[in-house]
Amino acid sequence: MDLSEIQKKKAEFERERGWDKFSPSLIFAHLIEELGEISRHITVDEGYKVVGLGHEAPTKTNLSREFAQVFSLFIQLANYFKVDLEKAVISELELMRKRFPVKEWSEHMRSR
Repeated sequence: MDLSEIQKKKAEFERERGWDKFSPSLIFAHLIEELGEISRHITVDEGYKVVGLGHEAPTKTNLSREFAQVFSLFIQLANYFKVDLEKAVISELELMRKRFPVKEWSEHMRSR
């Protein structure tokens, strides 16, 4: 399934439930909330937050759900603004290829 098809299925899902009526500010706030959940996984994984010392352990199953929720809300927001994500991503990738040359960047990253 390509990104355009996913976006269409998500739009249909939203319309069926009336979710297409939510304002972009609410969708965005929910998106940020879910990104915060991913952040929690990262901070525990990297040892910044310590399980058993005031923090609970997030599970890998929950992490994949959080990514799915972020992706779903991101698509919902794009649908609200009628952004064709597949075209936008392909276009942006082409611009980035020109802006960030492979040779220079691979050399730079090897020197780090």
